[in-house]
Amino acid sequence: MSISARLPVFPWDRLEPYKATAAAHPDGVVDLSVGTPVDPVPDAIRQALTAASDSPGYPLTYGTAALREAAAGYLRDWHGVSGAQAAHILPLIGSKELVGWLPTLLDLREGDHVGFPALAYPTYEIGALIARAEAVGYDDPLTDLDTARTKLLWLNSPSNPTGRVLSAAELRRIVVWAREHGILVVSDECYIELGWEGTEPVSVLHPEVCGDSHEGLVAVHSLSKRSNFAGYRGAFLAGDPEVVAELLAVRKHAGMIVPQPVQAAMVAALGDRDHAVAQKARYARRRAALRGAFESAGFRIRHSEASLYLWATRDEDCWQTVGDLSKLGILVAPGEFYGPTGQSFVRIAFTATDERVEAAVARLA
Repeated sequence: MSISARLPVFPWDRLEPYKATAAAHPDGVVDLSVGTPVDPVPDAIRQALTAASDSPGYPLTYGTAALREAAAGYLRDWHGVSGAQAAHILPLIGSKELVGWLPTLLDLREGDHVGFPALAYPTYEIGALIARAEAVGYDDPLTDLDTARTKLLWLNSPSNPTGRVLSAAELRRIVVWAREHGILVVSDECYIELGWEGTEPVSVLHPEVCGDSHEGLVAVHSLSKRSNFAGYRGAFLAGDPEVVAELLAVRKHAGMIVPQPVQAAMVAALGDRDHAVAQKARYARRRAALRGAFESAGFRIRHSEASLYLWATRDEDCWQTVGDLSKLGILVAPGEFYGPTGQSFVRIAFTATDERVEAAVARLA
């Protein structure tokens, strides 16, 4: 059987008819479905990319020393990961690339289990299917997973799609359990800077979670949201040095290399705090406007204390909600995309421009 035959239909293809309906609105579509950045790439990042554009030689799979130190410094300064070391950093061609290929890179096989949250980014499951491993959704990994067969455990805090945040105590409980059973924990932390209320997001590599050791742990960080970097495809992982070394060895053979100009742009992005603070403030304004408008229109918001999304419901089938909103020219993502328990929810991104957010607010009123 081919790989494509093992995979489900790409979920976003199912949204196309609703996108067409929304696009027919006289004032155009307000696309709140995919959380893609829409604001300009900061000047410092663009300048760094341009300055490194004369790069005729092959880049380093391991990343430049400047990039690895910038990533380690970012983890230490922004997220309190006191044990972060440049030697234990590996750049990625965007974080989705790693999510989709990690089970294969780790040589998982049929019979091996990959655990992931029951409500989750679909690519966790896809990565397992590509490797022919078994994808197992969980509500609580300590009770829902087979410890003898689970080789890889995905965490995602803040969550996509719900915005739920796991506390340091919750993460510590999972880490202790996983270490007891020899299960590799990989924490997708691409929304970690976007906490809005309640529990502050914390990295799985923080000493309050894992102590003085990163054994059995990997954290994945993306620049897409904080730095409007999605078009550049730049991310990195950090953690257990043995796992980093194994992934580096395989990625060298496979040619999984971040282009040199993008590596230079990543250094600039990780070293500049001001642009990330300003971008978060933009998202905060859009979030407040959309939350108020959707609640006034009869929606209930669940979790959503962090990330780039509102997890909302009118207690009806998600496709009914998607259809009704598309007639207003507003496109959202059906909760079904993220797991069966999302059937009555929709995910609302606040990555539209200020003008489009204002249009959505007016239409909902």
